[in-house]
Amino acid sequence: MRTPLLLFGLALIVRLALIAIYPDAAYPDSYYYVEVARSIAGGHGLTVPFVWIFAEVGNRIPAVPVLPVPSNAHWLPLASFIQVPFILLLGPTGFASALPLALISATAAPLTWKIAKDAGAQPIVGAGAGVLAAIPAAGTVFMGQPENFALLLPLVAATLWLVARGLKGSAWSFALAGLLAGLASLARNDGVLLMGAIGLVWLGDRLRWWLAVRRDRMSGAAAAHGEPSAPSGSPATRRPVSVLAAVGAVALFLAVMGPWWLRQLATFGSISPTSSNGAAMWIRTISEWNSITVDPTLGRFLAQGPGPILASRLGGLVAAVANFAVVICSVVLLPLVIVGAWERRRSIDFAPWFVYAAVVFAGATLVYPLHVPGGAFIHSAIGLAPYAYILGLEGVLAAVAFVARRRPSWREGSAGRVFVWVTVGFVVLTSIPFGLGTLRAWDAERQPRIALASEMDRLGVAPDDRLLSIDAAGMHYWTGRPGVVTPNDPIGTIEAVARAYGIRWLVLERDAVASSLVPVLEGAARPSWIGAPVFAVPSTDGGIPRLALYPVCLDPSDTRCG
Repeated sequence: MRTPLLLFGLALIVRLALIAIYPDAAYPDSYYYVEVARSIAGGHGLTVPFVWIFAEVGNRIPAVPVLPVPSNAHWLPLASFIQVPFILLLGPTGFASALPLALISATAAPLTWKIAKDAGAQPIVGAGAGVLAAIPAAGTVFMGQPENFALLLPLVAATLWLVARGLKGSAWSFALAGLLAGLASLARNDGVLLMGAIGLVWLGDRLRWWLAVRRDRMSGAAAAHGEPSAPSGSPATRRPVSVLAAVGAVALFLAVMGPWWLRQLATFGSISPTSSNGAAMWIRTISEWNSITVDPTLGRFLAQGPGPILASRLGGLVAAVANFAVVICSVVLLPLVIVGAWERRRSIDFAPWFVYAAVVFAGATLVYPLHVPGGAFIHSAIGLAPYAYILGLEGVLAAVAFVARRRPSWREGSAGRVFVWVTVGFVVLTSIPFGLGTLRAWDAERQPRIALASEMDRLGVAPDDRLLSIDAAGMHYWTGRPGVVTPNDPIGTIEAVARAYGIRWLVLERDAVASSLVPVLEGAARPSWIGAPVFAVPSTDGGIPRLALYPVCLDPSDTRCG
């Protein structure tokens, strides 16, 4: 028990250190999950006082535009649910939101060690892979955030491990995999791909069994006619996963997701609102994701022709491979993972991982390629990391063995240990520059928002004054004011949004601004309903402000824009 406990301790220390360095949510996903959790803890249920993207309210200005709105039409609630008890106990702080996710993600390290042990890997591989799961390369910095990276890292790996145990004869393990797949699906929309992978593994296993039985029957018939029989034995060595185990997996999956889908049907009329209205799937460019003038239908999507469609699918695949190579493998580990995968290509222990990897890369290519560069793929692919680290370190040992066979002076065992730990150390070290760079970028966005919140209080901006901004969830997190996202549409459409929701203030940020509002931030042109900026955070390079606050005057009696 010493090794798994040490690995858990290492992983938890790393995560607590990240929280201490940056104790806040850092980007829209995190802001959203925290705000939903605080709403639940505050007795307001699954609602949020902002519209973070119009796809959540039908991809149009609603007939009755109100705030707050039902939450989680697109993002799923597990990361928020987990935070609620900690918020009730510790208060609505960044630490209370991040702590439970840190505890959960830290389990990935001892889990990785256990997976390697069950797969028959050498102890050094299990220990080294456990360290990498504790400090997962460029993905480490996200382990301190209150969102889905921390959930899917252990959830996906544990699911695949249970499926492998099911292939080796444990029906209960296979059934329990459906429960974990349900939890993954309650965390992310593309979590259902994990359940799809379980189904493919089961079907493949049944097909293997059917072919083996058929081959044995043909061999038996040939022997009865005096012909040489083909070698047999496959069915006797491993029977397929039972139908009952598969039914159990589906039942446990539905036990988790069924109640949530009923809520979605009752609230939005669909179990996946942003998929059913086409807003997530049938856009031509990612900018259309934040537009309410585009009609994202299948017909419009197909009308662009095969060239752009194929280009976007290829772009999604390339971005997915790049994300996997950089965030999970720190590049250097990728060829070693390929070597290890080749060595384990016939391993039952790794078969579920191979299937799931194929499924998530296919999903990134065919289903949501435009969202991949923005990070959608890596949320799901982070669950590939524990197995990838085992394969990568087995690839190190395979490479050492290959060289040792040609250099008799090498002592394969000691050289293998040295190269494994050198590889682990290098990958761990790559997490530092990436993490520091990411933290600096987060802080560069955070500081102007902190200054904005202070200035709004000084100006006497009412707590219920509504803001128009590119990040409505983040603005509520920092300022406490409700608001609506600025859609990526013409200025007339943005004015219609402002009038529909009774907006009082406009917040523009240089690093993320709707294209039609760029002239306003540059000071080149400003419609009459937007007043002169009352506050701005200047840029350090002498360019346009990093952030600016403008009054919005939609009533002739409002003199703030005079």
